Amino acid sequence: MSRQEPGRYRSLFISDVHLGSRGAQAELLLDFLRHNEAETWYLVGDIVDGWRLKKGWFWPQAHNDVVQKLLRKVRRGARMVYIPGNHDEFARDYAGHSFGGVEVMESAIHLAADGRRLLVIHGDQFDVIVRHARWLAFLGDWAYETALLVNAHFNRARRLFGFGYWSLSAWAKLKVKNAVNFIGDFEETLAAEAQKLGVDGIVCGHIHHAAIRRIGAIDYLNSGDFVESCTAIAEHADGTFEILRWQTVLVQQSEAAAAPEPAAA
Repeated sequence: MSRQEPGRYRSLFISDVHLGSRGAQAELLLDFLRHNEAETWYLVGDIVDGWRLKKGWFWPQAHNDVVQKLLRKVRRGARMVYIPGNHDEFARDYAGHSFGGVEVMESAIHLAADGRRLLVIHGDQFDVIVRHARWLAFLGDWAYETALLVNAHFNRARRLFGFGYWSLSAWAKLKVKNAVNFIGDFEETLAAEAQKLGVDGIVCGHIHHAAIRRIGAIDYLNSGDFVESCTAIAEHADGTFEILRWQTVLVQQSEAAAAPEPAAA
């Protein structure tokens, strides 16, 4: 796919953008929005970081541009469903309403092209820490923000030496036993909820860990985040799903553009 040929999908799911925080990758998200189209867009929570904005206002032009770009897609005929998460829980008060054509819902049922019914929900409702120990969730949020700041300086140095992006928090999630156990428990809990509700699968966000996997009889899909991983879930016209890793796509396109032209025969 070239930068001039946008990806066209039946549906796209993005979550954990955290507009209003310094960690948000608004420019990368704008690039993603410019080069991808879908009949239906799902904003699967934590699009705006209300927690961070309460502590201090941070809203550069690029963050406003993201909102305007999303609204422009609605005006051009795309359906857009906004399912608030814990960081933008203020929007849950408006569930059932539509703003600028954006439908606000607590959760949604997505009917895939192949007939599967997928529950779309942010997922914080099934996070014990968020539900029962909000002070600990805020502490974890502070630690994550600090890790992002350290990671930004570290990756600036890596670029100077010609190395690619490396995520400290993603590495920790896969290496630290408690984090691995948390991810596994979260995935199992949401799969169990989907089975209880009689749907075929679930699409969520919240834990910033993109995945598509089968858990028992349930399809579990997590859109990841657009802070570090810059991932989304895409549904193709035939009902198949894939993880789009936008940073990887940009690196591949950059390498392809820099590659020398083959010598003429």
